Amino acid sequence: MQKGGNTGIKCIKLDNQERIDRINKFNPKTLSIAHQDVVEDTRQWLGQMVVGLNLCPFAHSVIARDQVHYSVCDATADEHLKQFFVDELQRLLEANENDVATSLLIFTQGLDEFDDYLALLDWFQQLLEKAELTEYLQLASFHPQYQFEGVAADDLSHFTNRSPYPTIHILRQDQVTKALAHVSNPEKIYLDNIKTLNKLGRRKVEALCPWGI
Repeated sequence: MQKGGNTGIKCIKLDNQERIDRINKFNPKTLSIAHQDVVEDTRQWLGQMVVGLNLCPFAHSVIARDQVHYSVCDATADEHLKQFFVDELQRLLEANENDVATSLLIFTQGLDEFDDYLALLDWFQQLLEKAELTEYLQLASFHPQYQFEGVAADDLSHFTNRSPYPTIHILRQDQVTKALAHVSNPEKIYLDNIKTLNKLGRRKVEALCPWGI
C-alpha cells in the first residue's frame, strides 16, 4: 500500500443532490445482488455474534435503529481503495448521526491474508491522521482470520474480531465517548468477551463463525 500524499478528504465538493443521496439511510436495494449478499452475511454476523453475544455493549442500539451504513468495496488498486475510503469518511462526516451513526467498510477482494489487511488498515489510519480527523473518527478492525498479537493461534479470543469479510469499522469519537460513559468498567469488555466465548465453547463458536476456522 502506498503511503503519504494528499488525502483529498478536504478537497471533495458535493453538489446538493449528491449530498442528499449520500446521507440518506442505508438502503440495500441500491446494491448489486452480490453486494446485497455480502451485506446480509455481515448483518447476520452482527446479529448472531456482536449483538447476540453482547460482544459490543453499545452496538445493539445503532443496529436496532438502522443507523449503520454498509459499503462494499471490490477494488484492489491503491488509488481506488483510497478514493473509497475518502468517500466513506466524507459520507459519515456529512451525515446526521441519527441517520448514519457509523459505517462498516467491507472488502471482498485481495485481503484474504491478514497481513495484507493490516497493511491497508495502517495506511487508512495514516490517511485519517494526515487529514486531522482522529479527533472526530476512529477505526476498528475485523477480519475472517483476525489474530491478536501475542495470543496463541487457537485461542477463542480471536473470534471476537473475526468477521465474514475483511472489514473496517468507522466510528464517531463522540458517540464512542458517550457510549463508554454508560459502561462501568470499559477495560473489562475484552475480558468479558473472552469469558463469553470460552463458556460457549469452541464447537458453538466455530458454528457461528465458520469462516474463522
